Amino acid sequence: MDWKLELVVVPVSDVDASKAFYAEKLGFSVDVDHQPNEHFRVVQLTPPGSACSITIGVGLSDTTPGSYKGMHLIVTDIDAAHRQLVAAGVEVASPYWFSMSGEKTDGIHPDRSDYGTFLDFPDPDGNSWFVQEVGHVSSGS
Repeated sequence: MDWKLELVVVPVSDVDASKAFYAEKLGFSVDVDHQPNEHFRVVQLTPPGSACSITIGVGLSDTTPGSYKGMHLIVTDIDAAHRQLVAAGVEVASPYWFSMSGEKTDGIHPDRSDYGTFLDFPDPDGNSWFVQEVGHVSSGS
């Protein structure tokens, strides 16, 4: 039996500002924006190429906005992802990797190994996202 993660509710304080951040800066598609009354709103957004979406809104959760830490997005080219985020005005860290001793090191993992290179950024509330490179194929191959 498959168990598929398809939706994560992300706590935010300002739905419209967060919707703009995720849709306009990160390029997530807006799948749903439904508000039947002032006490309930659900906005579902999906990262490009992802089978899992996020939902932000009103009346969805009692979790404190900004309290989600360490959500991961996977890309095949961390350099291109970094350039895209910088161009969109996202406050993003430069790529980094961890040595065998666990030391955080600036730059791309020397072997470009899967799950070896990261970058991170916060959303407008401080929920933190990590980007990891998986499946990179050198253009010289």
